[in-house]
Amino acid sequence: MSMKKLKEALEAGEFTITAECGPPKGTDIAEMLEHAKHLLGKINAINVTDNQSAVVRIGSLPVCRLLSEMGHDPIFQLTCRDRNRLAIQSDLMGAHILGIRNVLCMTGDHVSAGDHKTAKPVYDLESVQLLQTVAALNGGHDLAGNEMKGATNLYQGAVVTPEANPLEPQMLKFEKKVKAGANFFQTQAIYDMDNFRRFMDRARKHKVKVLAGILLLKNAGMANFLNKFVPGITVPQELIDRLKAAGKEGALECGMDIAAEQVRTIKEQGIADGAHVMAIGLENKVPEILKRAGIA
Repeated sequence: MSMKKLKEALEAGEFTITAECGPPKGTDIAEMLEHAKHLLGKINAINVTDNQSAVVRIGSLPVCRLLSEMGHDPIFQLTCRDRNRLAIQSDLMGAHILGIRNVLCMTGDHVSAGDHKTAKPVYDLESVQLLQTVAALNGGHDLAGNEMKGATNLYQGAVVTPEANPLEPQMLKFEKKVKAGANFFQTQAIYDMDNFRRFMDRARKHKVKVLAGILLLKNAGMANFLNKFVPGITVPQELIDRLKAAGKEGALECGMDIAAEQVRTIKEQGIADGAHVMAIGLENKVPEILKRAGIA
Protein backbone atom coordinates (compact mmCIF):
# COMPACT_ATOMS: atom_id res chain seq x y z
CA MET A 1 0.00 0.00 0.00
CA SER A 2 1.46 3.35 -0.94
CA MET A 3 1.10 6.27 1.44
CA LYS A 4 0.96 9.94 0.56
CA LYS A 5 4.27 11.72 1.06
CA LEU A 6 4.68 14.09 4.01
CA LYS A 7 3.83 17.39 2.30
CA GLU A 8 0.97 15.89 0.30
CA ALA A 9 -0.59 14.23 3.37
CA LEU A 10 -0.29 17.32 5.59
CA GLU A 11 -1.66 19.64 2.91
CA ALA A 12 -4.58 17.26 2.30
CA GLY A 13 -5.41 17.48 6.02
CA GLU A 14 -4.81 13.76 6.58
CA PHE A 15 -3.62 12.46 9.95
CA THR A 16 0.07 12.10 9.13
CA ILE A 17 2.50 9.60 10.63
CA THR A 18 6.27 9.95 10.70
CA ALA A 19 8.83 7.72 12.38
CA GLU A 20 12.54 7.91 12.99
CA CYS A 21 15.65 6.14 11.76
CA GLY A 22 18.89 6.52 13.73
CA PRO A 23 21.91 5.72 11.54
CA PRO A 24 24.45 3.44 13.25
CA LYS A 25 27.95 4.30 14.40
CA GLY A 26 29.81 2.31 11.76
CA THR A 27 29.12 1.11 8.25
CA ASP A 28 27.02 -1.98 8.99
CA ILE A 29 23.58 -0.77 7.96
CA ALA A 30 21.82 -4.16 7.64
CA GLU A 31 19.71 -3.77 10.80
CA MET A 32 18.84 -0.15 10.02
CA LEU A 33 17.62 -1.08 6.54
CA GLU A 34 15.67 -4.04 7.94
CA HIS A 35 13.88 -1.75 10.41
CA ALA A 36 13.16 0.75 7.62
CA LYS A 37 11.64 -2.03 5.46
CA HIS A 38 9.15 -2.83 8.25
CA LEU A 39 7.90 0.75 7.99
CA LEU A 40 7.31 0.84 4.22
CA GLY A 41 3.68 1.62 3.43
CA LYS A 42 2.91 2.23 7.11
CA ILE A 43 4.15 5.82 7.51
CA ASN A 44 4.15 9.00 5.43
CA ALA A 45 7.79 9.96 6.05
CA ILE A 46 10.86 8.91 7.98
CA ASN A 47 13.28 11.20 9.84
CA VAL A 48 17.00 10.47 9.64
CA THR A 49 18.80 11.87 12.67
CA ASP A 50 21.95 13.98 12.38
CA ASN A 51 24.61 12.85 14.90
CA GLN A 52 21.86 12.71 17.52
CA SER A 53 22.92 13.72 21.06
CA ALA A 54 26.26 14.79 19.52
CA VAL A 55 27.25 11.13 19.07
CA VAL A 56 29.09 10.32 15.81
CA ARG A 57 27.05 8.26 13.35
CA ILE A 58 26.64 7.94 9.58
CA GLY A 59 25.49 11.26 8.10
CA SER A 60 21.80 11.91 7.62
CA LEU A 61 22.00 12.77 3.91
CA PRO A 62 23.42 9.51 2.47
CA VAL A 63 20.98 7.52 4.61
CA CYS A 64 18.09 9.71 3.37
CA ARG A 65 19.11 8.81 -0.18
CA LEU A 66 19.15 5.06 0.59
CA LEU A 67 15.72 5.25 2.23
CA SER A 68 14.41 7.25 -0.72
CA GLU A 69 15.59 4.51 -3.09
CA MET A 70 13.78 1.99 -0.86
CA GLY A 71 10.51 3.89 -1.37
CA HIS A 72 10.38 6.11 1.73
CA ASP A 73 9.86 9.87 1.84
CA PRO A 74 12.84 10.87 4.04
CA ILE A 75 13.13 13.89 6.30
CA PHE A 76 16.71 15.17 6.30
CA GLN A 77 17.56 16.33 9.83
CA LEU A 78 20.12 19.10 9.79
CA THR A 79 21.75 20.66 12.85
CA CYS A 80 23.87 23.79 13.14
CA ARG A 81 26.29 22.22 15.62
CA ASP A 82 28.71 20.63 13.14
CA ARG A 83 28.67 22.96 10.12
CA ASN A 84 29.22 26.58 9.21
CA ARG A 85 26.89 28.38 6.78
CA LEU A 86 28.88 27.28 3.71
CA ALA A 87 28.60 23.58 4.59
CA ILE A 88 24.93 23.98 5.54
CA GLN A 89 24.03 25.54 2.19
CA SER A 90 26.08 22.91 0.32
CA ASP A 91 24.22 20.12 2.12
CA LEU A 92 20.83 21.70 1.43
CA MET A 93 21.57 22.00 -2.29
CA GLY A 94 22.94 18.46 -2.15
CA ALA A 95 19.70 17.21 -0.59
CA HIS A 96 17.70 18.83 -3.39
CA ILE A 97 19.71 17.24 -6.23
CA LEU A 98 19.48 13.83 -4.50
CA GLY A 99 15.68 14.13 -4.57
CA ILE A 100 15.29 14.75 -0.84
CA ARG A 101 12.49 17.25 -0.32
CA ASN A 102 11.96 17.50 3.46
CA VAL A 103 14.36 19.11 5.90
CA LEU A 104 14.05 19.41 9.69
CA CYS A 105 16.00 22.44 10.92
CA MET A 106 17.58 22.15 14.36
CA THR A 107 20.22 23.95 16.41
CA GLY A 108 21.61 20.63 17.70
CA ASP A 109 22.60 19.22 21.10
CA HIS A 110 25.87 20.60 22.47
CA VAL A 111 29.00 18.46 21.98
CA SER A 112 29.31 18.17 25.77
CA ALA A 113 26.35 15.74 25.59
CA GLY A 114 28.12 13.41 23.16
CA ASP A 115 31.03 11.05 22.69
CA HIS A 116 33.59 13.57 21.36
CA LYS A 117 33.60 16.11 24.16
CA THR A 118 36.66 17.94 22.83
CA ALA A 119 35.00 18.56 19.43
CA LYS A 120 34.65 22.19 18.42
CA PRO A 121 30.98 23.21 18.25
CA VAL A 122 30.25 25.49 15.29
CA TYR A 123 26.79 27.10 15.74
CA ASP A 124 27.51 29.63 12.99
CA LEU A 125 23.70 29.71 12.65
CA GLU A 126 20.88 28.54 14.93
CA SER A 127 17.54 26.95 14.05
CA VAL A 128 15.65 30.15 13.14
CA GLN A 129 18.50 31.30 10.87
CA LEU A 130 18.65 27.81 9.37
CA LEU A 131 14.98 28.07 8.43
CA GLN A 132 15.72 31.49 6.88
CA THR A 133 18.59 29.88 4.94
CA VAL A 134 16.26 27.27 3.46
CA ALA A 135 13.79 30.00 2.54
CA ALA A 136 16.59 31.95 0.79
CA LEU A 137 17.77 28.90 -1.19
CA ASN A 138 14.16 28.08 -2.12
CA GLY A 139 13.97 31.65 -3.42
CA GLY A 140 17.06 31.19 -5.58
CA HIS A 141 19.59 33.15 -3.51
CA ASP A 142 22.29 32.11 -1.08
CA LEU A 143 22.66 33.64 2.38
CA ALA A 144 25.00 36.33 1.07
CA GLY A 145 22.35 37.36 -1.47
CA ASN A 146 24.10 35.85 -4.52
CA GLU A 147 21.91 34.45 -7.25
CA MET A 148 21.95 30.67 -7.68
CA LYS A 149 21.83 28.65 -10.86
CA GLY A 150 18.70 26.71 -9.91
CA ALA A 151 16.85 27.09 -6.62
CA THR A 152 16.07 24.39 -4.07
CA ASN A 153 12.53 23.16 -3.44
CA LEU A 154 12.58 22.05 0.18
CA TYR A 155 9.66 21.56 2.59
CA GLN A 156 10.98 22.78 5.89
CA GLY A 157 10.14 21.75 9.40
CA ALA A 158 11.26 22.58 12.92
CA VAL A 159 10.96 21.26 16.45
CA VAL A 160 9.19 22.52 19.57
CA THR A 161 8.92 21.37 23.20
CA PRO A 162 5.25 21.69 24.28
CA GLU A 163 5.95 20.56 27.87
CA ALA A 164 8.69 23.13 28.47
CA ASN A 165 8.31 24.85 31.81
CA PRO A 166 7.95 27.81 31.55
CA LEU A 167 6.30 27.53 28.13
CA GLU A 168 6.62 31.21 27.17
CA PRO A 169 10.20 31.09 25.76
CA GLN A 170 9.20 28.04 23.67
CA MET A 171 6.15 29.86 22.27
CA LEU A 172 8.30 32.87 21.33
CA LYS A 173 10.75 30.58 19.53
CA PHE A 174 7.86 28.70 17.90
CA GLU A 175 6.46 31.96 16.52
CA LYS A 176 9.91 33.02 15.26
CA LYS A 177 10.25 29.68 13.46
CA VAL A 178 6.82 30.11 11.86
CA LYS A 179 7.84 33.58 10.66
CA ALA A 180 11.13 32.18 9.33
CA GLY A 181 9.23 29.77 7.08
CA ALA A 182 8.59 26.53 8.99
CA ASN A 183 5.79 24.56 7.33
CA PHE A 184 5.53 21.80 9.92
CA PHE A 185 6.68 21.03 13.47
CA GLN A 186 7.57 17.77 15.15
CA THR A 187 7.36 18.04 18.93
CA GLN A 188 9.57 16.72 21.69
CA ALA A 189 7.97 13.69 23.39
CA ILE A 190 4.65 14.50 25.07
CA TYR A 191 2.93 12.44 27.77
CA ASP A 192 0.59 14.90 29.46
CA MET A 193 -2.37 15.39 27.08
CA ASP A 194 -3.85 18.32 29.01
CA ASN A 195 -0.55 20.15 28.76
CA PHE A 196 -0.35 19.34 25.06
CA ARG A 197 -3.90 20.58 24.44
CA ARG A 198 -3.01 23.91 26.06
CA PHE A 199 0.01 24.21 23.81
CA MET A 200 -2.02 23.29 20.69
CA ASP A 201 -4.69 25.90 21.51
CA ARG A 202 -1.97 28.51 21.05
CA ALA A 203 -0.18 26.79 18.15
CA ARG A 204 -3.46 26.63 16.17
CA LYS A 205 -3.38 30.43 15.78
CA HIS A 206 -0.65 29.85 13.19
CA LYS A 207 -0.95 28.22 9.78
CA VAL A 208 1.46 25.37 10.44
CA LYS A 209 1.07 21.63 10.86
CA VAL A 210 2.06 19.97 14.13
CA LEU A 211 3.02 16.33 14.60
CA ALA A 212 2.96 15.18 18.23
CA GLY A 213 6.12 13.42 19.40
CA ILE A 214 5.32 9.96 20.77
CA LEU A 215 8.30 8.28 22.44
CA LEU A 216 7.97 4.58 23.22
CA LEU A 217 8.56 3.89 26.91
CA LYS A 218 10.44 0.60 27.30
CA ASN A 219 10.09 0.36 31.10
CA ALA A 220 9.57 2.39 34.29
CA GLY A 221 13.32 3.01 34.56
CA MET A 222 13.32 4.81 31.22
CA ALA A 223 10.35 6.95 32.32
CA ASN A 224 12.13 7.92 35.54
CA PHE A 225 15.31 8.70 33.57
CA LEU A 226 13.37 11.03 31.22
CA ASN A 227 11.81 12.85 34.18
CA LYS A 228 15.13 13.28 35.91
CA PHE A 229 17.50 14.11 33.05
CA VAL A 230 15.58 15.29 29.96
CA PRO A 231 14.29 18.87 30.20
CA GLY A 232 10.86 19.39 28.66
CA ILE A 233 9.64 15.81 29.14
CA THR A 234 7.31 14.87 31.99
CA VAL A 235 6.02 11.32 32.27
CA PRO A 236 2.98 11.36 34.63
CA GLN A 237 3.19 9.08 37.67
CA GLU A 238 0.13 7.06 36.57
CA LEU A 239 2.02 5.90 33.45
CA ILE A 240 5.10 4.98 35.53
CA ASP A 241 2.82 2.97 37.87
CA ARG A 242 1.31 1.13 34.88
CA LEU A 243 4.78 0.22 33.57
CA LYS A 244 5.84 -0.98 37.04
CA ALA A 245 2.69 -3.07 37.43
CA ALA A 246 3.36 -4.75 34.07
CA GLY A 247 6.58 -6.21 35.50
CA LYS A 248 9.84 -6.83 33.64
CA GLU A 249 8.30 -9.14 31.05
CA GLY A 250 5.28 -6.98 30.27
CA ALA A 251 6.83 -3.50 30.42
CA LEU A 252 7.54 -3.12 26.69
CA GLU A 253 4.05 -4.36 25.73
CA CYS A 254 2.61 -1.88 28.22
CA GLY A 255 4.76 0.91 26.74
CA MET A 256 3.49 0.03 23.26
CA ASP A 257 -0.10 0.20 24.54
CA ILE A 258 0.56 3.62 26.08
CA ALA A 259 2.05 4.92 22.80
CA ALA A 260 -0.90 3.51 20.83
CA GLU A 261 -3.42 5.13 23.20
CA GLN A 262 -1.67 8.48 22.78
CA VAL A 263 -1.75 8.27 18.98
CA ARG A 264 -5.42 7.21 19.04
CA THR A 265 -6.39 10.07 21.40
CA ILE A 266 -4.57 12.67 19.29
CA LYS A 267 -6.22 11.40 16.12
CA GLU A 268 -9.76 10.88 17.45
CA GLN A 269 -9.87 14.20 19.27
CA GLY A 270 -8.14 16.10 16.44
CA ILE A 271 -5.59 17.50 18.88
CA ALA A 272 -2.74 17.65 16.31
CA ASP A 273 -2.18 17.00 12.60
CA GLY A 274 -0.37 13.72 13.13
CA ALA A 275 2.14 11.84 15.23
CA HIS A 276 5.90 11.43 15.10
CA VAL A 277 6.55 7.99 16.62
CA MET A 278 10.01 7.50 18.12
CA ALA A 279 10.92 3.94 19.10
CA ILE A 280 14.67 4.31 19.57
CA GLY A 281 16.29 1.04 18.49
CA LEU A 282 12.87 -0.66 18.26
CA GLU A 283 11.65 0.82 14.99
CA ASN A 284 10.28 -2.62 14.04
CA LYS A 285 7.64 -2.12 16.80
CA VAL A 286 6.17 1.00 15.16
CA PRO A 287 3.78 -0.89 12.80
CA GLU A 288 2.32 -2.78 15.78
CA ILE A 289 1.90 0.48 17.75
CA LEU A 290 0.03 2.00 14.78
CA LYS A 291 -2.12 -1.13 14.45
CA ARG A 292 -3.10 -0.90 18.14
CA ALA A 293 -3.87 2.79 17.63
CA GLY A 294 -6.37 1.81 14.94
CA ILE A 295 -4.31 3.25 12.10
CA ALA A 296 -4.32 0.70 9.29
